[in-house]
Amino acid sequence: MIRYALKCDEGHQFESWFQSSAAFEKLAGAGHLACVICGSGQVEKSLMVPKVRTSKALGDDGAEPVAPPVALANAPSPEAAKALEAMRKKVEAEADYVGDNFAADARAMHLGDTPERAIYGETNAEQAKALIEDGVPVLPLPFKPKRKLS
Repeated sequence: MIRYALKCDEGHQFESWFQSSAAFEKLAGAGHLACVICGSGQVEKSLMVPKVRTSKALGDDGAEPVAPPVALANAPSPEAAKALEAMRKKVEAEADYVGDNFAADARAMHLGDTPERAIYGETNAEQAKALIEDGVPVLPLPFKPKRKLS
């Protein structure tokens, strides 16, 4: 997995994880990336400082020191939180929740076995990787789906 700092054409900056640099390029080339704040499809990599471990960064016992909590630093801004909630509402209104059947349903649509429609659901990392490797257009949502009881 690789983490990239990204920015959109509106100047919003955010981060996302990708299976590899090739996976990022494939998703970007297919137009499957979008800004988490405004939804713009014009997303590119941003300048990012690599995290490099040196012997000075290790503690006296040779172990990496524990980083202090950064929950507040990673909390979304009010603008971002509002945009995420708007995105959630749009996805829930315009797509079908398929729960744990997401990987199977996405693959069936990709193969033409079932009609295409907008879906969202849940899958594990291994299934998501297999979908991406097989060219199935998938994109992780920046929020967890609300579980539907019915």
